[in-house]
Amino acid sequence: MSKPVRIAVQLPPQHSEYRDIRSAALRAEETGADIIYIWDHFFPLFGDADGKHFECWTTLSSLAEATSRAELGVLVTCFTYRNPHLLADMARTVDHISDGRLILGLGSGWFERDYREYGYEFGTAAGRLRALDAGLDVIKTRWERLNPPPTRRIPILIGGGGEKMTLPITARHADSWHSFGEPDVFRHKSGVLDRACRDIGRDPAEIERSITVGEDGFETADRLAELGASQFVLHVNGPEFDMSPLGAWTAWRDDRNAGAG
Repeated sequence: MSKPVRIAVQLPPQHSEYRDIRSAALRAEETGADIIYIWDHFFPLFGDADGKHFECWTTLSSLAEATSRAELGVLVTCFTYRNPHLLADMARTVDHISDGRLILGLGSGWFERDYREYGYEFGTAAGRLRALDAGLDVIKTRWERLNPPPTRRIPILIGGGGEKMTLPITARHADSWHSFGEPDVFRHKSGVLDRACRDIGRDPAEIERSITVGEDGFETADRLAELGASQFVLHVNGPEFDMSPLGAWTAWRDDRNAGAG
């Protein structure tokens, strides 16, 4: 059976005051978003490169306390910014603060300025991916040792489309996969992920397919849904965090899910 359609919003913690981010998260939840994401960077990715920016996991813990229904996560956490044992404990803590609403979104990292200014070794893309692969086993083992344990089996989302390393890592570890691009790109990458799952004896249908979409791209979203996407992420920029398109997306979600029923 196909997975139900879910609508997420990503609220970049850049160029905004914290109160604006919090208000946006509350409005997103009130409007019906299933998931609220932020991102993991130390500097803005666009606009004023030295503009306002907040660290993601401390922000996320506060949003977990402020909200009550939507799932929460980071799209995505840069794995090599934090020791995997510490990251597992951070995730467990936010899982408890949120009463079991955390999604652990992970990626290998790519924004060199973050690494350079915060003193992390940038290394190579392949090296960062190998660290992610090994670190996921560390995270899962640490969850088993923590007291108290997580409230649930925390779902893991992996973002990225690399066919040689990222998608096989996703097949081994993830509950959800996040991607970008047009339907033809999504179809190809999703097929690579399917094959990676079959290579290790895993049912590809176990992995939720997530993709970033535009504000009004319902025709494209319909195509993506037919190709297996079920989580659709709207990127909503601050400091205004305009939620006006979200209502149309939640209505589209409800129509899709009713039709599937």
